[in-house]
Amino acid sequence: KKMDEDFDMPVGGGAEEMMMNDDMMDLQDESSPVFKVGEEKEIGSQGLKKKLIKEGDGWDTPDNGDEVEVHYTGTLVDGTKFDSSRDRGETFKFKLGQGQVIKGWDQGIKTMKKGENSLFTIPPELAYGESGSSPTIPPNATLQFDVELLSWSSVKDICKDGGIFKKVLTAGEKWENPKDLDEVLVKYEAQLEDGTVVSKFEGVEFTVGDGYFCPALSKAVKTMKKGEKVLLTVKPQYGFGEMGRPASGAEGAVPPSATLHITLELVSWKTVTEVTNDKKVIKKIVKEGEGYERPNEGTVAKVKLIGKLQDGTVFLKKGHDDDELFEFKTDEEQVVDGLDRAIMTMKKGEVAELTITPEYGFGSSESKQELAVVPPNSTLYYEVELESFVKERESWDMNTPEKIEAAGRKKEEGNVAFKAGKYVKASKRYMKRQDSFYEDEKKQSKVLKVSCNLNNAACKLKLKDYKQAEKLCTKVLELESTNVKALYRRAQAYIQLADLDLAEIDIKKALEIDPNNRDVKLEYKVLKEKMKEYNKKDAQFYGNIFAKMSKLETLDTNKAAA
Repeated sequence: KKMDEDFDMPVGGGAEEMMMNDDMMDLQDESSPVFKVGEEKEIGSQGLKKKLIKEGDGWDTPDNGDEVEVHYTGTLVDGTKFDSSRDRGETFKFKLGQGQVIKGWDQGIKTMKKGENSLFTIPPELAYGESGSSPTIPPNATLQFDVELLSWSSVKDICKDGGIFKKVLTAGEKWENPKDLDEVLVKYEAQLEDGTVVSKFEGVEFTVGDGYFCPALSKAVKTMKKGEKVLLTVKPQYGFGEMGRPASGAEGAVPPSATLHITLELVSWKTVTEVTNDKKVIKKIVKEGEGYERPNEGTVAKVKLIGKLQDGTVFLKKGHDDDELFEFKTDEEQVVDGLDRAIMTMKKGEVAELTITPEYGFGSSESKQELAVVPPNSTLYYEVELESFVKERESWDMNTPEKIEAAGRKKEEGNVAFKAGKYVKASKRYMKRQDSFYEDEKKQSKVLKVSCNLNNAACKLKLKDYKQAEKLCTKVLELESTNVKALYRRAQAYIQLADLDLAEIDIKKALEIDPNNRDVKLEYKVLKEKMKEYNKKDAQFYGNIFAKMSKLETLDTNKAAA
């Protein structure tokens, strides 16, 4: 029922009084006064007053575009009642901030909480002005409204362009929303404005980023919570555009430039994440795990595991059909790299589906597995359930002797990996050394720090990460300024970074300390060759510049003579 059908007051003398004017004073939430029961205060600066009769619940207030439901009684200042929804026994609903009611209502009701009862005193400028609204509202009348805010339905302009309005019918659970990669399960029914159903599904699954039916569905689900049910008003740009679409099977035709009304429910979704930054290891959570703990490097994990190829061929099956759970240690190359990385993102009890490209699988080599041969360059598909895991102890959970022992163990593991040419793994092991020790054990820890940083620098040189190599050697030299290996390796890094002067300083210092060091002497030869090369290039560069300048001078002289 519209307000003008209930009583003359709200729409009064015409559309210009009903619609919100551009120069209307917008209410600023941050300047809204705090009310106590019985207090009257001004809202804004146009004379609107509010007196709190009964406090509402919570902290939330309605926003422009929301559909509010109220009871009210309207009187003149002399107490003459001109209308009341309470007397009629019917609540009144309208959209806030859309000019469907007088300005005083739009401004005042947006300050109310659910269940709140307030008395608004509205000056003529925010009501019916000089003309009034015959026969009940005289000219220049100040009005009083006793208003109770019963509830409101949130209506949001999702894309901020008026293309999709979302009205929440049933609130969802928790706070998370699906992302582009996630797979959502929805129910929906799409109607034309005349009520004709053009599409209906009681359960359809799709990837959010790929969309389904029309663009509005993926836009809307990204704003929804699990179990949320909404009504969407969809303009053509987020529906089927100017062309519409023909009928197809059970799907009805959508006329050109049609507005759609879609009831949409987000039943559930499976979270899909990129385990690696290059998007080559993808994890889809089929069942959420428990708690917050996840495996770290060196964790002993027990899993149920099925490995498949793209055509469905099973090449590995562990922990199923009364078989023992598959146990392995993370970051020890006991499984393919992609599976290793994915396991370290999982929680206890989590079930996930993994897609692993060859780079993180068996690569370009053929691999004979338990149940089938994996061809070269195969993408792998794993179903994995993390049954349990025991994490490697973190440094904060160790006393100092344990830290030193752990650091020594990591150093030895790094040495083994380095000798096997596994420089990334070796580098990780050297970085695992511990940094915090007590005074009486600092000598022992210093030896480990120097050794691990030097070995890690060697790894970084092999991996062509020259900046990191330089930093690691500098750390060693801060502890031992005469360490020849650190000077030698830092010089190697400087040469590759083209800092030849700095390289020469390090090499000369190393030769001062150890004049007969063969490796340093050889590196000095390499440096001298590089210097010759650079000097030659510089000579050519400047020679070319001087030649060009000479040519230009000749041309200028010739022009002057002409």
